[in-house]
Amino acid sequence: MPMTADALPPQVARSAPDRLLAVLAAFDHAHPALCLTDISRRAGLTLTTTHRLVGALTEWGALERDADGVYHVGLRLWEVAALAPRGLALRQVALPYLEDLYEATHENVQLAVRDGAEVVYIEWLSGRSAVGVHIRVGARWPLHATGVGLALLAHSDQEFQDEYCAGPLAAFTPYTITDPVRLRRQLAEVRRAAAAVSSRQVTEDALSVAAPVRDRDGRVTAAVSVVVPHATAQVPALVPAVRLAARGISRALGWQPEAR
Repeated sequence: MPMTADALPPQVARSAPDRLLAVLAAFDHAHPALCLTDISRRAGLTLTTTHRLVGALTEWGALERDADGVYHVGLRLWEVAALAPRGLALRQVALPYLEDLYEATHENVQLAVRDGAEVVYIEWLSGRSAVGVHIRVGARWPLHATGVGLALLAHSDQEFQDEYCAGPLAAFTPYTITDPVRLRRQLAEVRRAAAAVSSRQVTEDALSVAAPVRDRDGRVTAAVSVVVPHATAQVPALVPAVRLAARGISRALGWQPEAR
């Protein structure tokens, strides 16, 4: 019978912070509400330890318990997350430009940042089209499969790009780029065009056009995109609109290209 984390020898036992983070990590988009037993199972902790940690997190406000005894992420955790410069703070700066892009296209508009080998969506404005978009705020996707991911990967440091291209590239449709050589060519084109086009890589009916967002120092810190039906996509018209939105957000963040 395998030992629990609490039963491991002291030299390999999980630390208190690790156990606390494991409780929080038990919650995700597929599991936004959990009972104590489910938290214990998903965190890999004994029920006793889970009860103690959940109690402390609930008292602080990181978790909330409803009338049925089910736990949810608490507002206190949201308040702390709002301080992240690449989270809600960036969203607040970008939102007027995202809304302008939406009014110009009436399609799905997204804002995302890179976290390791994944793209994390921090804002999404839903368009009128029926294009399938498997995105929500907080969702994660591999960098190579999305427009925003390609824009971010293309402007990451060379060492990271080499490591990413050498790793396994997951396929979601027959059109997902999984060949490292082809991906490198795509990234070079993104840098040349200052825009990324991802066609049918996540779903076969969608195409996204993305552009990089730069911070005060000119570093690419986010990407903005519009997602449209592949069958009716007008890429030459979308690219300037997305670039304009990305440039506006960059300027709002303090980027001054004319000074460089």
